Amino acid sequence: MKTRIVLYTLKVSLAFIFWACSNDWYTIKPKGEADFGTFANQKGINALLIGAYAAVDGAVGGSEVESYASAVSNWLWGSVQSDDAYKGSAPSSQFPMNAIEQHTLEPFNTYLANHWINLYDGVSRTNDVIRLLPEINDMSAEELRFVEAQAKFLRAHFYFELTIVHGKVPYIDENTENASEVPNDHLLWAEIEADMKFAADNLPSRWQDKGRATKWAAKTYLARIYMFQQRFTEARPLLEDVYQNGGFTLMLSYEQNYLIEFNNNAESIFEIQYAVNDGFVGSPNAGWGDAGAFPAANAGLGTCCGYFQPSHSLVSAHRVGEDGLPLLNDVYSPDDILTYSPTGTEVTYKDPVDPRLDHTVGRPGVPYLDWGIHKGHAWVSDVNNGGPYTYKKNMFKQAERSLANSSSWAGGLNANNFRKFRLGHVILWLAECEAEVGSLERATQLVNIIRNRAKNSNVVQFDDGTPAAKYKVEPYPATFGSKEFALNAIRHEMRIEFAMEGIRFFDLVRWGIANTVLNHYIAVDGSRMVHLSGRSFIQGQHEIAPIPQREIDLSLKEGQPVLKQNPGY
Repeated sequence: MKTRIVLYTLKVSLAFIFWACSNDWYTIKPKGEADFGTFANQKGINALLIGAYAAVDGAVGGSEVESYASAVSNWLWGSVQSDDAYKGSAPSSQFPMNAIEQHTLEPFNTYLANHWINLYDGVSRTNDVIRLLPEINDMSAEELRFVEAQAKFLRAHFYFELTIVHGKVPYIDENTENASEVPNDHLLWAEIEADMKFAADNLPSRWQDKGRATKWAAKTYLARIYMFQQRFTEARPLLEDVYQNGGFTLMLSYEQNYLIEFNNNAESIFEIQYAVNDGFVGSPNAGWGDAGAFPAANAGLGTCCGYFQPSHSLVSAHRVGEDGLPLLNDVYSPDDILTYSPTGTEVTYKDPVDPRLDHTVGRPGVPYLDWGIHKGHAWVSDVNNGGPYTYKKNMFKQAERSLANSSSWAGGLNANNFRKFRLGHVILWLAECEAEVGSLERATQLVNIIRNRAKNSNVVQFDDGTPAAKYKVEPYPATFGSKEFALNAIRHEMRIEFAMEGIRFFDLVRWGIANTVLNHYIAVDGSRMVHLSGRSFIQGQHEIAPIPQREIDLSLKEGQPVLKQNPGY
């Protein structure tokens, strides 16, 4: 029977203690501290490695709320910080989140501190694994290499997440003696690349255990790392290799990538495994970082807490012309904000929309999975702060209640895995590389593969089988006429295909258009959403978040802080 790695979010030291008790080595030692050398065997090193995997979902200890900052879905940093989503809920609820959405972060923000702490916890766990490897005598060279490759894949992941949020961060590895004296004097791309290259060269193509990193996941990640540095020539062959030789295929219908019944499907390259009702109170293995990013309690779905609501801008971006193509030349304005029924009695917007909209967004008047018609304002906490929409991709069906949390207030947690990388990412990232350094014809073909899948996907329907809206999507009829048009089309396609999946803000930054796009978004959506009115994105500052002040204060050498604050903070 195949197994899968479940990301245990309890303190890993407790897990070690439980494991140790069954192995006759628990003698008198310092209370609460395991003897590190005791793990110098196959069972011990695997326990440490599972502990490192446990940190991937961001919930490494503490409460669900503390994990919001480091959720693997990046819903706060990658989506709420962009034009895709509002923080949602009430203005006073989780007040420090507001600063992320409004670009008013200060170094003392608790979400900054939690993000930093949780990601460096993951780094520490991987360093423990790598440090212990030379002491292992009951494993083959190949087995040890597989463990090292997994640990370095995970370490590269943690440092990548730290880098795209905070910029220059200190590099602490298995040989670091005094972490508090390590400066943040450069971007860690070289170190991240070295780890991910090792992973790509040494990991197997597949594991029996679901959730372990593979060489295809490492190659996809390495290509992503190159793209953040505008190194498209190096990213392109990696993506081509995954596309041609990885053995992955697109799911027949778009929404299958977001349903529990299709976990670990043929399109999935690296998937974070979630589990609920597994004996751990509160289901910490279901991604605590997403605990509040479900419909509000007043929606009557047994979920909490109404954070992470789709923006008017995102919904409007799904409009298409009668030809089924996106409105790339339309300049988004208040007139483009879609109409809707406050009570959900009908779907008032009658023009065509991309069908991926209603697989992503809970929209008034449209069926919300099998929960019935979305009731508009009655389903959200505060329409003035979060708008009328709810998120959909992370939700479970009513028929799947047994696969959802039943032991804490965070009832939205469920067994719906988070797909970190899937073939859809590879295809569109490869299209971007082709537009940048390759063939516009190939770029068009790749985008059309994704658009044709959307065209042939299931659409949301009412109970009588009629479509819930006027859905239309068509491939581009001719090769992109210019690099500029190609990039606009590809960037739009990425926004629609991966809407609210935690990457939009980082894409805007790496494309160098965050200032233009976000200030325009703030101006338009600010006409409806008071919490955005008067806010602005400052170029050269807001692309990265501050270094937490607490970390600067703790980084001392000869009485002076070692860490340097980012510009503008």
